[in-house]
Parts: sequence; C-alpha cells; structure tokens
Amino acid sequence: MIAAIRHPHVDIIGHLTGRMIGTRDPADLDLEAVFQAAAEQGVALEINAHPERLDLNEAHARRATEVGCLLAINTDAHRPEHFWLREYGLGIARRAWVTPANVVNAWPAEQVLRWAKGHAG
Repeated sequence: MIAAIRHPHVDIIGHLTGRMIGTRDPADLDLEAVFQAAAEQGVALEINAHPERLDLNEAHARRATEVGCLLAINTDAHRPEHFWLREYGLGIARRAWVTPANVVNAWPAEQVLRWAKGHAG
C-alpha cells in the first residue's frame, strides 16, 4: 500500500482496507504507516460511503486527519439514484471531526486541479 501511495501518478487511494461489512474483514495494514505516507505524499484517502463498506470508518478518518492526511468522500454509486449515499460519508466525516479543508472534493475546482497537478509524474 505504501508503494502505491508513493507512486507519482497516485492522487487518491480508495477501498483502503478492502472491508465489506459482514462479508470480508479489513486487510491487516499498519494504518499508522499508511497514514504517515499519505500525509507525506499529499495523497488523499477515500471515505467510501457505500453501506457495505463505510471505509474509512470514523476512527480511521479522525486519525488520518490528525497526522495530516487529505480525504475524499466517495458515494461508490454505480448509478445516479445512489448519489444520496454521500450522506453516509458525510456522517463519517462529521463524527471524525473532519473539516472541508481536509476533503479534496469539498475544495473549489481550481484548488483540486492544483493539488492533482502536483502529483503528475
């Protein structure tokens, strides 16, 4: 995971732990090391809002931002009628005390483009 975070073409890591609630346990990762690498590289970590994932959870999201990580809230929608799932992701972010300054898809478009351009290899 850390090698992927350090790759110059990576902006966001999704499905960080790979967990599927009730189906698949999360991967056994050294999350502190992952969060540190993501913070150092300016790579965002996904909060997946789909009710079968909810990954990062609020404890992980809070710790990630404490060490300086950026986050991206994703609905994991596979069709437009699932866009409402964002509410689950926003709930995770709120419970983790995440602010819009830490959420790349809450930024103005110009800021997102500058950030993404900084990762172009």
